[in-house]
Amino acid sequence: MDKPVFITSRKHATHLRHDWTRDEAQALYDLPFMDVVFRAQGVHRANFDPNHVETASLLSIKTGGCPEDCGYCSQSAHYQTDVKATKLMDREAVVATAQRAKEAGASRFCMAAAWRNPKDKDLDRVCDMVSAVKELGMETCATLGMLTRDQAARLREAGLDFYNHNVDTSPEFYGHIITTRTMQDRINTLAQAREAGLKVCCGGIVGMGEAVEDRLGMLVLLANLPAHPESVPVNLWNEVKG
Repeated sequence: MDKPVFITSRKHATHLRHDWTRDEAQALYDLPFMDVVFRAQGVHRANFDPNHVETASLLSIKTGGCPEDCGYCSQSAHYQTDVKATKLMDREAVVATAQRAKEAGASRFCMAAAWRNPKDKDLDRVCDMVSAVKELGMETCATLGMLTRDQAARLREAGLDFYNHNVDTSPEFYGHIITTRTMQDRINTLAQAREAGLKVCCGGIVGMGEAVEDRLGMLVLLANLPAHPESVPVNLWNEVKG
């Protein structure tokens, strides 16, 4: 097996790859931890200010009652949880929360709604929220479920910067955690967001019973997308009662 190619400078960073293999991902995983940290620091310093940290704040603008059956989520209507479904928040309340987040140091504000996909009448209200938060001088992000091409374009026109839509896990493990939406559905939404000119926030979750191979599979999937996500959240699932 050929040795993996590592990005260690801005020169190399201009040749980002989209053809990573599972074997290469496994080779990285098998490296001593501090070697991985060292290599990651090299990539970071080659592409970003090493002493700059961006902070973001997220608000659930519509909580609970989601028709999806994601096994990790207490907002799913398929399970008996302690989460009470709420209606979509008012624009004024969202903007007030964003203002407080900005005053606390956040530069990006994400608005999340527990939907399979937004209805057009609800999207009108979300677009108003996005425009208002943008006027505060903050980057805007939203996670609203699946999008059509037109919906993605409307969000972009409203001033949305980032769209969050995670792949959650590897293609092989995906069916163990959700059955109401396919992995291809997720890939399609990412493509719609890209086509509209939105930046993409896309990652997954670890700790759901997946194997190491599934974690690597998720990373390979992300690395081989036509365009790499600008942000890759890796969430640790913390199981709690209710």
